[in-house]
Amino acid sequence: MALGAGPRTGDVYVVEVPVSGADAVAELTRRQFDIASVHGGVVEVYAVAEELVLLAELGYSWRVLGRDGDGTKALDEYNGYASVTALLDAYAQAYPAIARLESAGPSVQGRELWVLYISDHPGLEEDEPEFKYTATIHGDEPLGTELCLYFIDLLLTEYGHTPRITALVDNTAIAIMPLMNPDGREAGTRGNAHGVDLNRAFPRYPADYTGSIGDGEPLNTAGRQPEVARVMEWTAANRFVLSANFHTGSLLVNYPYDEDGVPSGADAPTPDDALFEDVARCYSRQNLPMWNSVEFADGISNGSAWYVIFGSMQDWNYRYMACNDVTIELSYAKWPAAGTLPAFWDDNREAMLQYLEAVHIGVRGIVTDALTGQPVDARVTVEGNAQPVFTDPDVGDYHRMLLPGVYTLTLQAEGYHPRTFTNLTVTTGPATRADAALVPLGAVFDADVNDDGDVNAVDIQLVVNDVLGLPVPIDGDINGDGDVNAVDAQLVINAALVR
Repeated sequence: MALGAGPRTGDVYVVEVPVSGADAVAELTRRQFDIASVHGGVVEVYAVAEELVLLAELGYSWRVLGRDGDGTKALDEYNGYASVTALLDAYAQAYPAIARLESAGPSVQGRELWVLYISDHPGLEEDEPEFKYTATIHGDEPLGTELCLYFIDLLLTEYGHTPRITALVDNTAIAIMPLMNPDGREAGTRGNAHGVDLNRAFPRYPADYTGSIGDGEPLNTAGRQPEVARVMEWTAANRFVLSANFHTGSLLVNYPYDEDGVPSGADAPTPDDALFEDVARCYSRQNLPMWNSVEFADGISNGSAWYVIFGSMQDWNYRYMACNDVTIELSYAKWPAAGTLPAFWDDNREAMLQYLEAVHIGVRGIVTDALTGQPVDARVTVEGNAQPVFTDPDVGDYHRMLLPGVYTLTLQAEGYHPRTFTNLTVTTGPATRADAALVPLGAVFDADVNDDGDVNAVDIQLVVNDVLGLPVPIDGDINGDGDVNAVDAQLVINAALVR
């Protein structure tokens, strides 16, 4: 067997391996070679000397393209770790009302994994979807870092001037990690300082986990590479709805699953396959070189249908965190000349904006305790779709991305009666609202305020009138907290629905 994710130490060679078809790609995948890309009849592999010997033993030839880490000094117009740090700090200082800089933790060599948060109230949990862009999980693929910096500049400088940008920042919690593998970036290597491919080092399903964070499945960071563990912890501390990570080496948007037990080259659809195709096209359609690909229809592909990888970040994000995540390959050249950066920004600016805007489609709402009005940590499911999402327990908000259609949606939480919405219509515009106040199991309250033996629309209207301060012959304080308010109105509505 090859070394899988690694570590690969000493000389690591970048080689082209001609293959005869999908079966050969599947064999290289099964033997855990570190495949960087597959194009036509050629596979690009990162390999140490003993893996080259194994390739020969298996009957494959190869051509060495170079060594991992070669050629980086000629590209000093890119931003390395020090300048990325300085730029992010400068942005946070210049725009304190909408930007906040934090570290998700240190790399192997002690470099910080910086995250810039951008919103109208950075650091404050609000009823709005959370979104993230990450880049340069492979240290020799730094183009994404530069595009993230361009994007940060766009959001911050245009806020308050361009209505579209202002609305995005006001209504979205945006997080950007421009440099996930700072040690690899400084060395110009694919892997981190331990020689590990970080995009093969996330927990695998079902070997490492079988459920999701919302179901109480442990995070399982023990023994992980520091960068992977820190990103896992950072992601688990949030409820990201949509995300993307930037790579180079090809030109497409690649969506989950990267691996689901089928052979390499076979499609491995998620329960949200149609949604993933739609949001992938949302990006590729705005990037004309990507959209006009002769290799990938519309510039998109299911991950497994391209080639299988194990331990990918996007699969873990989707399966464990219920976050819709894609991998965006920006360029066939892994490290394009610095002079081409403005052209790449032109190709990707609108795509990055429209992909971010997609986080607002579907259904959204707040789930609260009907007696107290406090947020509830709830599970949100859609009939006919096995993938759940979960509320953010800090606010109780959920954001379920869905394509236009009519759905049945259920909200359930331990210790509460569930609430189901039927015939819920989703359009092409902003997300449909579906709030719910869940009634605790065993809760005792009397919603029959007019004592006619039934809880119905009459009781609802009486309580609503009491909330509005109109004279009514009842006490509308259903939960007995000394105040008649929206919680009491919601209680009587829930009771009427249950009946």
